[in-house]
Amino acid sequence: MQLGLGLGLCLGCARAAPLSPWCLSAQLSRPGDFVLGGLFPFGKDTLNLAARSEPTPLLCDRLFTDGLIWALAMRFAIEQINNSSWLLPGLTLGYDLRDTCFEPLVALQPSLLFLTRNGTRAIGVLCDYSEYQPRVTAVIGPHKSDLCLLTAKLFSSFLIPQVSYGASSEALSNTELYPSFYRTVPSDKNLVEAVVLLLNHFGWNWVATVASDDEYGRGAQALFLSMAGTNSICIAFEGLIPTELAEPDATKQLENTIKLINSTKVNVIVLFAHSVPAQALLQHSLAMGLGKKVWLGSEAWLLSDIATSVPNIQSVGTVLGFVMRTGTVPGFQEFVAELFSSVAQEEFCRRSRELSGLEDTEVLDTHCGQCGNVTLGDIWPMLGVTPVQPVHVAVYSVAHALHRALGCTSKGCPKTPVRSWQLLHFMNTLPFEVNGQSFRFDQSHGTNTGYKLILWDWRDGTVTYLPVGDYDQSLYVRTSQIQFHTPDKKEPTSECFRRCQPGQFRRIKGFNLCCYDCTDCSENTFWSSTDSTSCSPCPQHQWAPTRSTRCHDRTERFLSWDEPLAVALLTLVALTAALSCGAALLFLQHLQSPLVQLAGGARSLLALLWLLLQSLSCCLHVGRPSAALCPLQQLCYALCLNGCLSSLLPKALEITLVTEFPRCAPRLLRWVTHGRAWLVVAVSILTQVLLCWCHLHLGPDYLVADYESLPREVLLVCGTQSWAAFALLHGYNSCLAFVCFLCTFMVQTPGKRYNVARGITFATFIYFIIWIFFLVIFATLRTVLRAVTQICTILATTLGILGSYFVPKCYILVFRPDLNTRDYCQNLSDEQPEEDRQ
Repeated sequence: MQLGLGLGLCLGCARAAPLSPWCLSAQLSRPGDFVLGGLFPFGKDTLNLAARSEPTPLLCDRLFTDGLIWALAMRFAIEQINNSSWLLPGLTLGYDLRDTCFEPLVALQPSLLFLTRNGTRAIGVLCDYSEYQPRVTAVIGPHKSDLCLLTAKLFSSFLIPQVSYGASSEALSNTELYPSFYRTVPSDKNLVEAVVLLLNHFGWNWVATVASDDEYGRGAQALFLSMAGTNSICIAFEGLIPTELAEPDATKQLENTIKLINSTKVNVIVLFAHSVPAQALLQHSLAMGLGKKVWLGSEAWLLSDIATSVPNIQSVGTVLGFVMRTGTVPGFQEFVAELFSSVAQEEFCRRSRELSGLEDTEVLDTHCGQCGNVTLGDIWPMLGVTPVQPVHVAVYSVAHALHRALGCTSKGCPKTPVRSWQLLHFMNTLPFEVNGQSFRFDQSHGTNTGYKLILWDWRDGTVTYLPVGDYDQSLYVRTSQIQFHTPDKKEPTSECFRRCQPGQFRRIKGFNLCCYDCTDCSENTFWSSTDSTSCSPCPQHQWAPTRSTRCHDRTERFLSWDEPLAVALLTLVALTAALSCGAALLFLQHLQSPLVQLAGGARSLLALLWLLLQSLSCCLHVGRPSAALCPLQQLCYALCLNGCLSSLLPKALEITLVTEFPRCAPRLLRWVTHGRAWLVVAVSILTQVLLCWCHLHLGPDYLVADYESLPREVLLVCGTQSWAAFALLHGYNSCLAFVCFLCTFMVQTPGKRYNVARGITFATFIYFIIWIFFLVIFATLRTVLRAVTQICTILATTLGILGSYFVPKCYILVFRPDLNTRDYCQNLSDEQPEEDRQ
């Protein structure tokens, strides 16, 4: 209904006090060159007051005075603009204010009236509305989001600018669906961002969220749930509370909500609701003994006397929340006081009755109920609490758009028609100034003036709204000014989990994904993000210690020259090489002596030379291995060992021919003695060379970078590519050693004669023992000790041959030269023919 329809309630108002708000509102309907429609809440239909035995005066006063204050703020702004000499000089803004009664269907009726063609009560159905002139140029309001979602679709169809002073739903930010909708308050997205930052500031990550079952509550809660999940905030409970408290299940739904919140053991509750549902929830929480909690809210209920009117509300805990940061409107309180003073005059009521007679009562013939009369004493305390700047800014945004669309100057404005859709361009692009403060609609057609963080501060039973922080893209909290409900006045904890430290990941426990333990990252894994539920493995070339936040490059590990173990082995190599050289020099000095000739003569010198090279080949296993060095390691060892065994082979064959095959000996001995014995040595060595060539083509050893054997280092070793090639290479040497062993281990030497066969037997026996251990260790070992095993095997084989075959002979040459005689050291091949002749 138009507010002027309530003028009949103003009978006798000249001397009556208090007065009806409808009587005041009659003076808020006025024609002009451009008319602004206004949608304000005066009614109570959706407040469910019928469920009460009788409406409480406090409830009625607050609900009705808010709507009245916003309507008066619109009138005040329009009168300022009409009295201005620079904004719209020569033009007059009119206004047509209607009641929404907090009811969508009621709000729809005046919205349709605003869309009627100017001067008529009909809405034209046209293909092109570019020349269509509706009753109003723009619309201010309504206040609630669910009403705006309904009316914005209508006004956007006609591209009529609609500026809300209270609707914060994020759904209204969709400029494709609502191209002509604007608002002078921040959206719920900004509010939720501030709430999430506040929760993170105090470390509250285990919270409950409750919302009223309306567009504002559902939308804000949905935004909060999505942002909470990305900010490590876990929701212990989410629920909706009814807005229609007269419904049969409303009380049961509220009680179930309190029970479920209590079962979660949370200490923080985020409440997105309007004042009446919030009051019902707080009242039930106190009645059911929920306990003191931290309640985080918004302006929708924080500043409401309805919420603070709950009995014993001081025991609810700590109430914190964000309210829109708004400035004051200079002169507004004086305007309201003067208006109430004029209402008490007979002239005011006479003028109201005249305006009432001009109205067409058939346009809207219903009106919403109201709660009696309102005095200046009722409305005055609310002037400092109810935000009126959004209404003021909304009116000025349209006025500035008209100023630019008309091309007004300081001299005046041209009286040319301006269509509503022509204002949208100027509202989208240009800033405007109100009372020295600059405003501008952003891409979502909203203004973000920021928020104040307030605390309910109770003193002597009276609540004051204590500012304790600010939010404008970033949050600032004056924590020292906040006294919580805890015994030590410090912030309580509300967490299902503790914040994991760097280097720890979350291990989920139980059935709730938000409850977990913090577990250290194991070796070679690292912590990648705060919300990670597992540790990331390091790349292959890197490592990480336990509970690490990053990976480190691995160092190369091999048997380096300066390691103590390598130094000890190289010292042993040097001693072995010196022993080989010493034996060779001693044999060379006594080359023609019977003992040296018995040992093989010059072939024994060749064997010692191969042993010298074999001991020096240990150096190939020290230092950083390379792709070129790895194949040489096995080849050098196999070739040097073959040279030594090949030098001993003729002597072993000679012994077995003389002792085991005496009848064949005369014709075969020439192939294993004297000059032809060298041919046997050469053929054996050439055979080994051929096998080395095959080894290189079948599968030579290659460089292996082992990242698994050592935790912090990359092990560089020479790996065996083909075990078949390895067996072929070393199998031939094993066959030579086995032949030498078979030819000598059963030989019996006459008394007082030197047993040369015994030395070959022991040398080959030691070789076999060493290689049995070597093969087992070498095939399984994957550390730097693999190279150590190679060196030890080479040295053990060299020392075994030296100790069992050459060292005893050196001992005789040095310490028992009396045994170095032809009788004691006679070759078996030299004495056998004499026995045959006998």
